[in-house]
Amino acid sequence: MNQNLDSPIKTIVTALHALREQKPLVVNITNYVVMNNTANALLAMGASPIMAHSREEMAEMMSFAGALVINIGTLDSQWIPRMGFAIEQANINNKLVVLDPVGCGASALRTATSRQIAQAANKLIIRGNASEIIALAGEKGQSKGVEALDSSDAAVGAARYLVKTYQCNVVISGATDFVITPEGQLQLHNGHAMMPYVTGMGCSLSALTGAFAAVGEETGLAATAIFGVAGEIAAEQSKGPGSLQLNIVDVLYQMDEATLIQRLKLS
Repeated sequence: MNQNLDSPIKTIVTALHALREQKPLVVNITNYVVMNNTANALLAMGASPIMAHSREEMAEMMSFAGALVINIGTLDSQWIPRMGFAIEQANINNKLVVLDPVGCGASALRTATSRQIAQAANKLIIRGNASEIIALAGEKGQSKGVEALDSSDAAVGAARYLVKTYQCNVVISGATDFVITPEGQLQLHNGHAMMPYVTGMGCSLSALTGAFAAVGEETGLAATAIFGVAGEIAAEQSKGPGSLQLNIVDVLYQMDEATLIQRLKLS
């Protein structure tokens, strides 16, 4: 392994141990399609998920939660102000917000809401596919609903713009995953081509990004690395997308330091 990569690998392994020890509570305002998937991914990893959508309890929740994950997949006029209030409470309690701008660029509402959330959060990680990142940055990206038609490397410039504009870190998901921070970028080459055929893979990664942020890993690197390795291993054990969805939860539960170091493809 390249000596220059020792530090990122140490960051990932340290974060994994910290998450398993601390079992952080992660508040998710997420979409109806993936609530079960993301909750199971968080539980398997060792975190404690709560799907909280009520304004009445949000101030209390954010006073003791570790992080807030906002996923706009099933956006509507009732959820938008609740998301805004949740971000206010996260800011008050100095908690990090993970934004998953699902379908950003597919409609004016999604794009405008994603930008409002990014602007409002004091501590922020944005995790999206290439088309969503490009659209969020204001460039003309290719998109078809919530699917990415742009390659992840095509979104690096847009991600750097977002890092500078919102003082945040950005994760671009794709065949190659990119983690972009003010200090530079890392590329991760794990995962599997079957993963896009299961709904909620990116949403689960966003939720895990919140879990690792809650224990101090605020770049998105640990979640991206671990989920990519898990997807790769699960695909080897799966006949198709249905079994992949089950197997990835099992692999997350079984993930350990030795497996990570052996399988991780990082540059």
